[in-house]
Amino acid sequence: MTRHTTNSQAEKIVQTLKGKGLRVTPQRYAVYANLMARTDHPTVDQLLTELNANSPVSSQATVYASLQALQQVGLVREVLLEEGVTRYDANVMPHHHFRCRQCRGIKDIAWDAFTPLDLTTLSPNLMAEHYEVTISGLCDRCLSED
Repeated sequence: MTRHTTNSQAEKIVQTLKGKGLRVTPQRYAVYANLMARTDHPTVDQLLTELNANSPVSSQATVYASLQALQQVGLVREVLLEEGVTRYDANVMPHHHFRCRQCRGIKDIAWDAFTPLDLTTLSPNLMAEHYEVTISGLCDRCLSED
């Protein structure tokens, strides 16, 4: 799944990285551009496979380091939808997720798709800071296959 960016998209990515105080390295650029072009919330291994599809350009350690730098400045976030699997998302705006139990695909759901929860109604011994909803079921593609 090769992704191409136009010159204006490439310049926007460079300016975004610089605007966050990051040095623009080829690997950091490639990781961020790849995440910006996809909605499937890839793992490090999936990113590495795609980045190195045409020719080896990055190592697992470099991808991890790039993701960490992008996370620290708020351009990427970790998504934990299943035990032991960390996925990454360049959509850092609040949103929910749908996870297909058959194909394991992940789709974003708009934040305002649900009535907001009143976190002040929780037990007095709990201080909630954030929430997001994860819905599991069958996606449209898997439903049509059944």
